[in-house]
Amino acid sequence: MRPIETRYALSGEVRIAYQVVGQGSFDLVFVPGFISNLDLHWEDEGYTRLLRRLSAFSRLILFDKRGTGLSDRVDVHNLPSLETRMDDVRAVMDAAGSSRAALLGASEGAPMAMLFAATYPERTRALALYGGYAHFHKWVMPPERLNAFIANADTAWGTGATLPNFAPGRVDDAHFTQWWARFERLSASPTAAAALARMNAEIDVRGVLAAIGAPTLLIHRRNDARVDPDASRFLAKKIPNARLVEIPGRDHPIWTGDVDRVADLIEEFLTGEPAVAEVDRVLAALLVTRIYDTTRMGDRMWSERSERFQETWRLLVGRHGGRALGTQGEMMISRFEGPARAIRCAAALREAAQGIGVASAQGAHVGEIELRGPPVGLTARVTMQLAAHASRGDIIASRLVAELATGSGLHFEDASRIALDDLDEPMALVRAMTEQHLEPDCRARTKTAEPAVLTVRESEVVSLVADGKSNAAIAAELRLSEHTVKRHVANILLKLDLPSRAAAAAFSVRHTGPDGP
Repeated sequence: MRPIETRYALSGEVRIAYQVVGQGSFDLVFVPGFISNLDLHWEDEGYTRLLRRLSAFSRLILFDKRGTGLSDRVDVHNLPSLETRMDDVRAVMDAAGSSRAALLGASEGAPMAMLFAATYPERTRALALYGGYAHFHKWVMPPERLNAFIANADTAWGTGATLPNFAPGRVDDAHFTQWWARFERLSASPTAAAALARMNAEIDVRGVLAAIGAPTLLIHRRNDARVDPDASRFLAKKIPNARLVEIPGRDHPIWTGDVDRVADLIEEFLTGEPAVAEVDRVLAALLVTRIYDTTRMGDRMWSERSERFQETWRLLVGRHGGRALGTQGEMMISRFEGPARAIRCAAALREAAQGIGVASAQGAHVGEIELRGPPVGLTARVTMQLAAHASRGDIIASRLVAELATGSGLHFEDASRIALDDLDEPMALVRAMTEQHLEPDCRARTKTAEPAVLTVRESEVVSLVADGKSNAAIAAELRLSEHTVKRHVANILLKLDLPSRAAAAAFSVRHTGPDGP
């Protein structure tokens, strides 16, 4: 879903580029951060996901601030004030035919949105602020850190060198790093970027906070790498009736990390209704691949080999019918429709790693995952822990992978059990044996481990699941919190190596007689 047209609003003598997406019942103006580029946003999966979610319930108005992206460049020696840039919001709304709108201000866009809400209360329906702040030097960078950032931008702008300052969790993602470098180059020149940073350093809107009358939602990641979370805590105290929600994560851009969590909070805040969950959960096999240096090669050689392997990883995942979901630190995550494809791809990746001159370790697991968005949730966390547990050259999998791959000709052997962070009981593992490169003529030889034993409480929960009751209904009947029930269900699925609630219900029926278990 990409906008058909980029238009231009006239703000004074400056042209401001904007796009309109969606047909919702109210307008939502997205005020971007430090830099932006309307066209380039749609080339990043996370950004596209965010904009698609927002435009599903609103008429979303996007724009590039003056001096950035597709908007007119400005004299770097005579930069506009915050008030002038705030006027650009009004000009865009006028051009888009919006008399009143909710504003979403992200990062440096938050002070602009706050100033607009205080100045034009009659045009502000509500205010959502993500990773925002009222005073730059206090909550973003002190002067000495700003000077170092500007010095780095002067010499390395356009290479992606600023990425660690914004999204340290994505620095090992070669694809995202390349996109970020283009994002820098196409959003602002090096001179403009340095000038914009100096201009942002002058931001101080603490004096207008008490004048904001619009309903306000504040969202901030607990370990935000760029803006101190205390910035939003201060805003929550000073903006009348503001609500603060802190979410996990350290990467600062709004389109990174758990984008759906951010979109859910904004949708519920602006519509008054909980976000309607899309039926996008599927049973899939996840494969997590990691590589590491065992020969103490230099940084340059390691970087070259790592980048080469990531290109090979994307190629081989596609060849085996999978989808590369992205990276999290050193972990490369891919999804397959079946475990046999995942294991065969793992074997090919191990051989490729050896050819490139790096060591590999891989983990595989089967479970329910979100079809869209980044790899998050229990299945992803378990798979990443398996990859972290695997030794050099190992392909470690949950026993469920071996069971579902029965008849595929793959060869497994039992491995030791492992205690995982999300499970109360150790998980039974198998090791994929890769003689003959896991071709179908290899004989399967899967050993069966002892069945896991449920606790009394887990037996009660699975029985109620079989009765078709929701987590909320189970919590009410057993006098537990809904969160506790959710955790019990997750433990049951993993203990029994079952893919879904429906499978757990079927298990309960099979193992329960007419007079009870």
